[in-house]
Amino acid sequence: MAISASDVKKLREMTGAGMMDCKKALTETDGDFDAAIDFLRKKGLASAEKKAGRIAAEGVVATFISDDAKTATILEVNSETDFVAKNEVFTTYVEGLAKQINDNDYADVAALNAAQSAIEPSETVEAHHKAMIAKIGENLTIRRFAKLTGDVVVSYIHMGGKIGVLVNATCDQPNDNVKEAMKNIAMQIAAMNPQYVQRTEISAEKLAKEKEIIVDSSLADPASLPKPLLNAVIAEAIEKKAWNDEDVAIYEEKKSNMNFLFNFLSDEAIQALRDIAATHKAEYLENKIFAGLVEGRFAKHLKEICLVDQVYVKAEDKETVAKYVEKVAKDNGVTFELKSFIRFETGEGLEKKNEDFAAEVAKQMGE
Repeated sequence: MAISASDVKKLREMTGAGMMDCKKALTETDGDFDAAIDFLRKKGLASAEKKAGRIAAEGVVATFISDDAKTATILEVNSETDFVAKNEVFTTYVEGLAKQINDNDYADVAALNAAQSAIEPSETVEAHHKAMIAKIGENLTIRRFAKLTGDVVVSYIHMGGKIGVLVNATCDQPNDNVKEAMKNIAMQIAAMNPQYVQRTEISAEKLAKEKEIIVDSSLADPASLPKPLLNAVIAEAIEKKAWNDEDVAIYEEKKSNMNFLFNFLSDEAIQALRDIAATHKAEYLENKIFAGLVEGRFAKHLKEICLVDQVYVKAEDKETVAKYVEKVAKDNGVTFELKSFIRFETGEGLEKKNEDFAAEVAKQMGE
């Protein structure tokens, strides 16, 4: 299928990979963005954390919590410019919407738009929203909202509304110390962007997929291969004449100290090593050293994406979030367990109009 410049631009913003790499990924996957992201990750050209993470629209995230701290709402409303996102009229309007959502039950944004406005009762939310667009002078979009309920819920707003977090927990006596601890954890979520509370939330299928990606990305990074495997791959590249004479000469000069070899090899030589390593995938998985490298990277990845396994950012002794929660529960004589969280980052996954960049992509693609 034909891959458009706008699709390449979108994938680049989602992954941070190069334009031609993005074009190749989309071509190989018939334009499937999720598959293209996995393709790039396996090649070591993108990370899971960057998926749809490029901020490409302005606006604000707001939260509202009920008086009993058992129900909370998080809401994102987009604007065209950062200037409007800091406007008090705009932020007050968004806060009012968040309260209305928290006080009622709406299935989605469409249901909210059709409801009577709590801010201007004589109008629907949609009609009042259009009036706010006229008043502020910019297009505004109610993009998304979500609610959490539990024994106790806290919220945290970071960077003046660029990032918002809700956290809920089970707790038999949610005192101020527990709420403060949850606020600290919400700050951690804002900064570290985990995907899950704990590993048990990840399906076996997802775990297998993530491990496969780590295996492939390890093969795509020959410089990090265990030395015996790297030496064997280089020997095969030379034997099969996959390297030119210049790269062979560089290797002969640098092989006594391999630390800087990859700074001097050509891109073609490094790609040849990747291609050869990929052909030995099954064999390497039986190699204890390579298997250990993969398991180490996999364990590190899980610690990054699972909240309770992360090092608590305020800890002086490198304790995990799980240990911090246990300590708070013990010190306060309560049951305390993190249940779930929601994190909104303004504009994630959206595009800001940028004609110059689109033209650049089209030019490089020959369109």
